[in-house]
Amino acid sequence: MIGIDVGGANLKVVDDDGVHIHYCPLWEGAQLTRLLEQHRKQDSEPAAVVMSGELADCFASKIEGISFIVKAIKEIFPRAAFYGTDGSFHTRPVRALAAGNWLASADYLAQRYPDAVLVDVGSTTTDIIPLVSFPDLKGLTDLTRLQKGYLVYTGMLRTTLPALLRSVDIDGVATPVSSEHFAIAADAHLVLMHIRPRQYSCDTPDKKAKTPEASLRRLARVVCADQKEIGKKNATGIATQFWEAQKNLICNQVRTVMAVSHASTAVTAGIGTSLFARELDGIDLSKELGAASDALPAFAVREVALRGLSGAQSPKRRRGGPLRNRGS
Repeated sequence: MIGIDVGGANLKVVDDDGVHIHYCPLWEGAQLTRLLEQHRKQDSEPAAVVMSGELADCFASKIEGISFIVKAIKEIFPRAAFYGTDGSFHTRPVRALAAGNWLASADYLAQRYPDAVLVDVGSTTTDIIPLVSFPDLKGLTDLTRLQKGYLVYTGMLRTTLPALLRSVDIDGVATPVSSEHFAIAADAHLVLMHIRPRQYSCDTPDKKAKTPEASLRRLARVVCADQKEIGKKNATGIATQFWEAQKNLICNQVRTVMAVSHASTAVTAGIGTSLFARELDGIDLSKELGAASDALPAFAVREVALRGLSGAQSPKRRRGGPLRNRGS
């Protein structure tokens, strides 16, 4: 059994060999089938699939995106089953498949952490999911999750700085930021050493290096300057101010959801798992799942499918401890 999560920007695959993460921007015509083909070991291999890539703006509608993803996966994995927001598996394109990935994570974790809120901080978005009552989560769309505060549209890599900042402090002067696509969250987190260069998995705004030095140059452009003009201290200060805004946005919303749902703790996953476990005094799923924490929906949908096949409440994973990351 292989677990697959097709996002708009990333393809995540979990199998017995480990965790595989590929940058796969669907809006740029990324070859989804070609990436999937390298993970097929046998023609009859079953696959459990979730998606959120149907929202990519290369598709005219969600159902068009769903149909494209289902067709692409079935070309490689004919026995694929797709998990939807109704908590069920489907074998054909239906609207319930739109953004069902977060619910698969909740399905897997609800019995393990029934009094927690899951905080999955990914490259683009943050899912904030109360696990207290799993049936109440079924049927929620991304629209309703935005309205409830269960989806915060900011992540560790692809969020642009102007999405959260209107101005920054430069040498004590409040300075409006440019709305150009000069720098992204990955630049801020790389400079602050929250991520390593290999974790900067998306494209850079200027298509140049993924190094702290290159990120500082991009950050300086946010205030229409270069690094020589404002200095390393101010460029780093832009990163710090972005992080403070992002941290406060996510943590405040998590605490609000915890209060409303009467949850006692936060359980974190995604590329930001360790960072936000520390900020929220929560449980870091990477200590239990290893690299699978950064591909939680792909891991979770596989486990949910195996649970359905075995009838067991807690199916065993393969021996050898947490899964390893074999991402590209």
